[in-house]
Amino acid sequence: MRTDDEVDLAYYFIEDVAAAPDRVAFLLWDEWPLPAGASDAAFDHDVPVQTARTAGAGPDCVYSVRTCWQHPGTGTNLDLAGAVAFPGLTLPELAGHLRDVADPEALGWPHDARLLRALVGPRDGDIWPAMERFARLGGYDPEPAGIDTVAEHDLIHQRVLKDLPAEPLAATRVSLDPHIAQVARHIDSFFGFDQWFVFDTRWAAAHPDLARSLLRYAAHWDPFDG
Repeated sequence: MRTDDEVDLAYYFIEDVAAAPDRVAFLLWDEWPLPAGASDAAFDHDVPVQTARTAGAGPDCVYSVRTCWQHPGTGTNLDLAGAVAFPGLTLPELAGHLRDVADPEALGWPHDARLLRALVGPRDGDIWPAMERFARLGGYDPEPAGIDTVAEHDLIHQRVLKDLPAEPLAATRVSLDPHIAQVARHIDSFFGFDQWFVFDTRWAAAHPDLARSLLRYAAHWDPFDG
């Protein structure tokens, strides 16, 4: 691993991919986006995550993984704080539950959970419009003013909409499927992309190696740590 004057960089030399696919599948995936799909099979993992609780009471879980320049939760783009987990939900259920969370409770959530909630509109039926709004945000550290202090959903959402560009940058990529939503938000030619993956256990069960390695990347820069 090395650090230049702007970003942290990690180089990987992997000899035997087959020995640990659940640790390196995401790092070695050379296409965008990740594949769609879903399965009713069980999915489990042993990677530490952050939790944002809603009223969801089902057996599923939604995970949020964002890889960006100097993540607001840690100030780095490696050694992130871990994926954010929303227990009890599938991805199609997430938007309504985010909107319905009691305002003071939301302020205690991890940064990306608060940002995702702020992006959800009052009549959004699923998470897709929120991810499309994220794709249109500009700059390398986009967030509405007061995201750390303003709890009221309607107010923080209006702050997202203020000055929101009508269209994303041309290089930005968006892929929205029932059980995984993905955005590669183009920052500029120097900093590249701010990527956000939001998926549930139905998608993870269909692609367990990708899911586990993605969760692991969000917890530690070294896929073989832990």
